[in-house]
Amino acid sequence: MLVFGTRPEAIKMCPLVKELKSRKEFDVKVCVSGQHKQMLQSVLDCFNVEPDYNLEIMKEGQTLFDITVNILQKIKSVIEKENPSVVLVHGDTSTTYAAALACFYLGIEIGHVEAGLRTYNLKSPFPEEFNRQSVSILANYNFAPTKTTAKGLILEGKCEKSVFVTGNTVIDALKTTVQKNFSHPIIDWANDSKLVLLTAHRRESIGEPMRNMFVAIKRIIDEFPDVKIVYPIHMNPKVVEVANEVFLGCDRIKIIEPLGVLEFHNLMAKTHIILTDSGGIQEEAPSLGVPVLVMRDTTERPEGIKAGTLKLVGTQTEKIYKEFKKLLTSRFAYRKMARAKNPYGDGFACRRIADILAREK
Repeated sequence: MLVFGTRPEAIKMCPLVKELKSRKEFDVKVCVSGQHKQMLQSVLDCFNVEPDYNLEIMKEGQTLFDITVNILQKIKSVIEKENPSVVLVHGDTSTTYAAALACFYLGIEIGHVEAGLRTYNLKSPFPEEFNRQSVSILANYNFAPTKTTAKGLILEGKCEKSVFVTGNTVIDALKTTVQKNFSHPIIDWANDSKLVLLTAHRRESIGEPMRNMFVAIKRIIDEFPDVKIVYPIHMNPKVVEVANEVFLGCDRIKIIEPLGVLEFHNLMAKTHIILTDSGGIQEEAPSLGVPVLVMRDTTERPEGIKAGTLKLVGTQTEKIYKEFKKLLTSRFAYRKMARAKNPYGDGFACRRIADILAREK
């Protein structure tokens, strides 16, 4: 059984669903929590994945308490009914944590996809760092995306035989979604400019850090007339409020609703630079040759920093502005990042995970 509930999880788990279902030795069930609703459904539709169970926990104004308690209460009967030999969860969401805890209580083995990412700062990202560390304590199978994450798990005391380096399943997803002849109104809108993709939504960014980010970006827009920015904005009203305040009246910053996975991946492939506080984009963009400025103080993806595909720029206006401007004005700096080797895999992570499960089970 695979359990997931958010859009980013679905992007990384749907290719694994497809791989497992293609093999006769597996009887596969899919359970979604509904932690995200519309955004989750668009990914399921894109990959043609139909859940066997939907816990439908999402409600307006939901808190971390609501998510955790509701999943624990609703998933118990599902797991008891199906009695899976192993439940696969992904990454670091509240769905991941609650589902793993439920499996632990019920004595069901847990496979952790994208295991071993760490900042070792429980407040950043919050609550994700706690979630993934907690799941690692419980997991019977740790599917680490890189040698670095695998080494970290072993240093933490995880049994070496439970740790497997597989690559990241998001690279598998990109092989399915990115299209050579993709067209979109945003690409037409920016055809005479350098198109920059902005994503900013993380819980710890909201407030002054996010305002700092947006002020730096507005300075660049005011200074560089050949730059246009597209911002698929998160539905959080606090994010929308700050964006509208800082970007008001700027016709070269286009704020749009969240995109489907197919549109988003293909838009990423057409952009010049990405500025983000996201996690998954740090893995996706290197496969597409797009430099990424990470607007966070820490990252659980140091491989990208080491490889040179990412640069950690923090949340202070001056630093973001300086590094953004450097990529726009220095051909050498841009090419160095754009041509760096992707450290996150070759697009066969799902096959490796399936092979391991077939062998181990």
